[in-house]
Amino acid sequence: MSGLAATAYGLGWRLVRLLPEAAAKTLFRAGADWAARRGGPGARRLRANLARVVPQAGPEELDALVREGLRSYARYWMETFRLPTMDVAAIHANVAANITGAEYITAGLAEGNGVVIALTHSGNWDAAGTWLVREHGSFTTVVERLKPESLFEKFVAYRESLGFEILPAEGGARMASVVMAERLRENRVVCLVGDRDLSPRGIPVTFFGQPAQLPAGPAYLAARTGAVLLPAGVWFTDDGWAVRIHPPVPVGGVKGIPAATQALADVFAADIGSHPADWHMLQPVWTADKEAARAAAAGESPR
Repeated sequence: MSGLAATAYGLGWRLVRLLPEAAAKTLFRAGADWAARRGGPGARRLRANLARVVPQAGPEELDALVREGLRSYARYWMETFRLPTMDVAAIHANVAANITGAEYITAGLAEGNGVVIALTHSGNWDAAGTWLVREHGSFTTVVERLKPESLFEKFVAYRESLGFEILPAEGGARMASVVMAERLRENRVVCLVGDRDLSPRGIPVTFFGQPAQLPAGPAYLAARTGAVLLPAGVWFTDDGWAVRIHPPVPVGGVKGIPAATQALADVFAADIGSHPADWHMLQPVWTADKEAARAAAAGESPR
């Protein structure tokens, strides 16, 4: 990311929180609608992804879905900029009134080996995280190391201010996987997004009926530590946020990692399919789309 973009994010953190909420909503909604009309690379990728999620949608329905998806994504950023000054108690109360399956976290921690919560790039997981911190204490998660470093540090400081423990995916003092395993052995909670694989070691799955690869991390950590593996869905409501914690996914050791990852994919698909506009996936996910993107970048014709 360029220095100009980093500066823009920094200004967002300082300025957007100063706007009246209604003005901020209007501003970000207008920006989302402009992005939808412009149809840039992110909007085109979102459209392609949503076409796989809602294959029966025609062109006009997809247009509307992309617009709503970009509005949802803009809402996430607006809330990200404003969350440090929002009423944390009110956020907790709102999530608490709109969460189902919270008992699975309590039961998992009662087993004594920690809990791994696997979720998607949907809704506002920071709002869900503030609920989790109030209910169960700090949790640990991993984030991509953004560039420039100043932007990455802003994201880390922001989430640490909410009570999260943030580990960089690369370049940390210790390997993130080692630290997360330690936290689970301390009977704590680890949260990982599991709907996009950034490594060459992903697990092949069927996702919305098409081949894809999802990260092995959530199932691997559960297999390695004996932690309970819980899929979770997060989406927006008109006046807040909803969270669904699903029943545990059995792992059964290292050999069970592929089956557990497929089970996560199935749960993710059900939640995303129910709330497609709140899935903020502006990158390729499916194998065919990744191959096409690589071929385009290399100037080749897709096979």
